[in-house]
Amino acid sequence: MDVFRGNRAIRFLSNVVPRDEFSKKPVSVLIAARNEERNLREALRSILSQDYPELEFIVVDDRSTDRTGEILGALAREEPRLRVVTVNDLPPGWLGKNHALHLAAQSASGEILLFTDADIFMRSDTIRRAVSELEERSVDHLALTPVTRMQSLFLQLFMGTFVYFFTFFYRPWKARDPRSRSYIGIGAFNLVRRGAYRAAGGHEAIRMRPDDDVKLGKLIKLHGFRQDLVYGKGMVEVEWYSSLGELIEGLMKNMFAGVEYRISAVVGSTLAVLLLCVWPFAGIFAGLVVSSPAVSVLNAAAVLAILAVFWDTMDFAGLKRWSGLVFPLAAILFLFIMWKATIRTLRENGIRWRGTHYPLAELRANEVPHRGWRRSAGRRPA
Repeated sequence: MDVFRGNRAIRFLSNVVPRDEFSKKPVSVLIAARNEERNLREALRSILSQDYPELEFIVVDDRSTDRTGEILGALAREEPRLRVVTVNDLPPGWLGKNHALHLAAQSASGEILLFTDADIFMRSDTIRRAVSELEERSVDHLALTPVTRMQSLFLQLFMGTFVYFFTFFYRPWKARDPRSRSYIGIGAFNLVRRGAYRAAGGHEAIRMRPDDDVKLGKLIKLHGFRQDLVYGKGMVEVEWYSSLGELIEGLMKNMFAGVEYRISAVVGSTLAVLLLCVWPFAGIFAGLVVSSPAVSVLNAAAVLAILAVFWDTMDFAGLKRWSGLVFPLAAILFLFIMWKATIRTLRENGIRWRGTHYPLAELRANEVPHRGWRRSAGRRPA
């Protein structure tokens, strides 16, 4: 019941009525781009077309080897509000994307910072509505869930399972509660007040975190600032991955990091997924094999409960409900990726992300612990 109530506690950005008095603070849109030529031109044009009156755009070309720099140069000549920063060398102790966003934030002039990605498509009134929500709710950080579009049918089905696990793990509707340890951050859309971002340490405090988006949200919550989440259905879209192989490789950097590089957490997560998400489906048939109707009925009830929560969550996320029919197979793929990421990270003593190797010792050293968790009512907006 917690998930059902939680899903309904989160607002849709499309239902937010933008107010002109909330559109006066300057906003800086900050993007890190590395080898993004596939969707960059169309995605960035959708962001540049925002109807918010006070905007600046800073895109950091992070050592791209494709046509990203050429595309950004052409767009900058068309749009005077777009500033392109080029990075040729990555300094030690930094992940490329985190360093790029750090540079962008340092040179930004806006009172509000929007961290987003180079492959995000936004409706023209997205930022205006988001700033209105930020101001009306008096929060310091507003994250937004994009709708994911994928060419492959199986990837669409897998995305449903990914969102299902994400929802259970992060409990995003609790992020607004200052007494809860739940926090939220979405790489596609993290809208943050400049004062809160600086007070929390910014990207410098998470310089070696491949899961920088959610860890930025954790930092902001840890420092006593208020945050919330809205659904971006109908407002923001992204093509997540174009193939199964690309998806597996893309998740390699995050899966082990998500459990703080702890093997015990990988083992515990595996047992939990197999017991709670895979066995009930298999248990229906196991009961028939051993001629035990009670076993089949109990597991069938568990499956119906799983699918009820799954279908409800998919509706709010803008995904296909019937993807729950392959839920156990997608859950097994999820575990396969987690274990592959774990084994590769340990074998290679680190992760390799977009052509750069990052040592495991440095990755582990940049943990964001729960120490000092604030249980106050949250700071006043900066």
